[in-house]
Amino acid sequence: MGWLWAIIVGFILGLLAKLILPGRQHSPLWLTTIMGMIGGIVGNAVARAIGIAETRGIDWGRHGLQLAAAVVLVFLGEMAYMSAKGRRRERA
Repeated sequence: MGWLWAIIVGFILGLLAKLILPGRQHSPLWLTTIMGMIGGIVGNAVARAIGIAETRGIDWGRHGLQLAAAVVLVFLGEMAYMSAKGRRRERA
């Protein structure tokens, strides 16, 4: 069940990150989901490192860090995807 939640949360974080980023992103949904999952992991690690991983009620700080990490990773994933797509087009 843990993997299912990781995929669902990664999917949601990735889509939110795409909404936050300006312009149109061309990366596929699977890449967005993976970057969102990694963003969730990175956000949790940062929250744990600064001592806000678990608080009473909703962990807004942790969720904010997860989303911030997802935005950065979705942006980097988009750049890498478009770069690889451009190289494939040049070879053809």
